[in-house]
Amino acid sequence: MIRALPAAAALGAALLLLTGCASSASAGGEAAATKYSDLAQGATCSALREQHPEYVGKNLTNAINPHTPGYESVNADDPSVYEGFDIDLGEAMGACLGFTVDYVPVAFAELIPTMASGQADFVISDIYATEERAANADFITYSKVFDGLLVAKGNPKRLTGIDTSLCGTTVALNKGFVEVPLVEGLAADCEKEGKEAPTVSLFDGNADCVQAILAGRADTYVNDVNTVNRFVKEHPDDLEKATAVTLDYKIGIAVPQGQTGFRDAMEAALVAVQDSGLQQQLAADWDLDENAVEAPTVLSTTD
Repeated sequence: MIRALPAAAALGAALLLLTGCASSASAGGEAAATKYSDLAQGATCSALREQHPEYVGKNLTNAINPHTPGYESVNADDPSVYEGFDIDLGEAMGACLGFTVDYVPVAFAELIPTMASGQADFVISDIYATEERAANADFITYSKVFDGLLVAKGNPKRLTGIDTSLCGTTVALNKGFVEVPLVEGLAADCEKEGKEAPTVSLFDGNADCVQAILAGRADTYVNDVNTVNRFVKEHPDDLEKATAVTLDYKIGIAVPQGQTGFRDAMEAALVAVQDSGLQQQLAADWDLDENAVEAPTVLSTTD
């Protein structure tokens, strides 16, 4: 069952509403149901709604960090609307299970805490499933992780990856990203080579990281390769991708611990989305060229 919003969380949600940061829909429940009607009316999703009637007609909340164009961002023409691959994926799964989706926007580092506090029912926000994060949430994975290094045009520091080529450089990263400890962990290897450790400069959003490179305050920014490619397209005269890096992580959907029924229903809906070919189509729609679909797996520290 989906948890009811506890009193403290309800108060928090009310405060969010008063400060203009309340949950916001994307295309709306009716539009999403129509958009994904073929999926929803198929035999698999019809059977899932019969198996899980507790979610039919519900309105569930997805916690997102809406600052990654292609994955989740604010619509340029209507700031009350969110758009991107993650938005579409969540709404397709909702259409399959019979629920609609609202959103609560938060800083990336607050995605899991927001859900754990009861202010959101799940998280689909280009979040990597890690053992550390699984201490506070269960994950349903669906894609491999490929990172890219965004650098100034010409790659003046000759960066080659999350390796000792970063020694002595300044790396712009988002707070809470898995890349933070990876870069910080290079300190010992840099010392062995007689070099300074990388300096990590932390920001709240991707755009700030990119501006740090454009302003000469950072040498690189490390993130999902599709995000890096998008920024290169936006600044072709100033930026380029130094390299792509395969990380030993998968992208996942976070759900609250202990809600195994909800987790199993979401996993089944995700399988239906993948089997229909919709995940790959959505990736293409949002120019996520390096999206590697993988059969869902569950990462849980409580099972």
